Amino acid sequence: MPPLPDGPPDRKKKILVTGATGYIGGRLVPCLLEAGYDVRCLARSPERLKGRDWESEVETVQGDALRYESLVPAMEGIDVAYYLIHSLAAGEEEFLERDRRAADNFGKAAQKQGVQRIIYLGGIQPKGERLSNHLKSRLETGEHLRRWDVPVTEFRAAVIVGSGSLSFEIIRYLTERLPIMITPRWVQTPTQPIAVRNVLDYLTAALEVPESTGRIIEIGGKDVLTYGEMFMQYAQVRGLWRMIVNVPFLTPRLSSHWVGFVTPITNDIARPLIEGLDNEVVVHDDLAEQLFSIEPLSYEAAVRLALRRFTQGDVETAWHGALSSSLSGDQVVQELDVAEGMIQERHQLLVEASPASVYEVVTLLGGTSGWLAADVLWEIRGLIDLLVGGVGLRRGRRSATHLRPGDALDFWRVEAVEPNRLLRLRAEMKVPGKAWLQFEIAPSMDAGNNRTLVTQTAFFEPKGLFGFLYWYLFYPAHKFIFPGMLRELARRAEAVEARREAEQIEVLPA
Repeated sequence: MPPLPDGPPDRKKKILVTGATGYIGGRLVPCLLEAGYDVRCLARSPERLKGRDWESEVETVQGDALRYESLVPAMEGIDVAYYLIHSLAAGEEEFLERDRRAADNFGKAAQKQGVQRIIYLGGIQPKGERLSNHLKSRLETGEHLRRWDVPVTEFRAAVIVGSGSLSFEIIRYLTERLPIMITPRWVQTPTQPIAVRNVLDYLTAALEVPESTGRIIEIGGKDVLTYGEMFMQYAQVRGLWRMIVNVPFLTPRLSSHWVGFVTPITNDIARPLIEGLDNEVVVHDDLAEQLFSIEPLSYEAAVRLALRRFTQGDVETAWHGALSSSLSGDQVVQELDVAEGMIQERHQLLVEASPASVYEVVTLLGGTSGWLAADVLWEIRGLIDLLVGGVGLRRGRRSATHLRPGDALDFWRVEAVEPNRLLRLRAEMKVPGKAWLQFEIAPSMDAGNNRTLVTQTAFFEPKGLFGFLYWYLFYPAHKFIFPGMLRELARRAEAVEARREAEQIEVLPA
């Protein structure tokens, strides 16, 4: 295997990034582009990368780590490949085996195509012999990548603190919503949180530090804290009064149900994570300090940076943006296929506003903006979904003002966005079938006016008799909700249009 060059190469390194639709991968890509690398992104559903600021600057290929034959062409011409894949949402019984198989496929394909190095982000080896399945999977993934004749740089981190990160969301929601926290034993477990900014620094810098090749490097922030101390420091930064009461009888299963109820993280995802929180995970050596000139941020500084992004509405990626965060995360995103057996409910309204004004209102749906009409009914539907093990309405949205394919939107997933023309959402709430909600925006055919025809269509593909019963059970509510949504959309779009006209008048010269 040829050694990596010590200095800048004669040509740009060709970098493959997996997990580009996920939390770390989606933030790593712009870092690599800024550093001057040639980037190729591997995604099961490349359409989920549409709308990213850097979309036009990267090459995108479709592939799945569970399908070896799709990885081989994706690795062609690649110098370094980042492995940022995890099957946590696949279910506790499945993700261990899926992670092993995906890592073996990846390493085998990298070896076949002569990739010089794999860079992998995993978890810190915990203290003690007991190991949760989540942490076991993270460690085993590194082992399976190293089975192949490609050097692996494995970074190991504990809690990653950043706007939208899964671990930080648990801390944020629990602290924000619970003045008094009844906590289990794991809240007193020490860990070493690290700012996502530092994680990206290490992942990027490794490309030009050949001494990191073939090494296992533990990375952490400036502070070693218990989870309880992280809760309290977060509360202090936010100016919140909080109290922690420790009890000995809360099991990981009970804790995961509580986290699933209070936060947007579902029980299926919360449980393996919480089982790992009882493990002490801190950096054991100073190899990262020896190899890199990176100053770790304190936990407080990381929290302040994350909260600033939330306040500014500038959350670049979020944990629920990855395909694996959906309840059907093992499937490629399904495009709407209007076929026999598909139920359609369509409503139309002519709006006295331009397509741009209508589109602005449509793309503000969900989150704190609500659903235009009958928000109480939407909240009841979200609560029902939560009670039957669904995601509920609590995921909100990544950005308050922008949507892009793949974004989670309460209990929907953005499937297609076409500026000033279309928004299509696919249901991720528990339903006996498949459901979509679509808004089509078209200028009026009458010349010389500024009106827009809005077509709102609910699609439902029922599964069995219960699917039909479900549709007709909710049909009376639809007759009230959907027309109400269109009327309120028209009112808000006309207000946006009036505002735009006023702004244009203000900038006209006197």
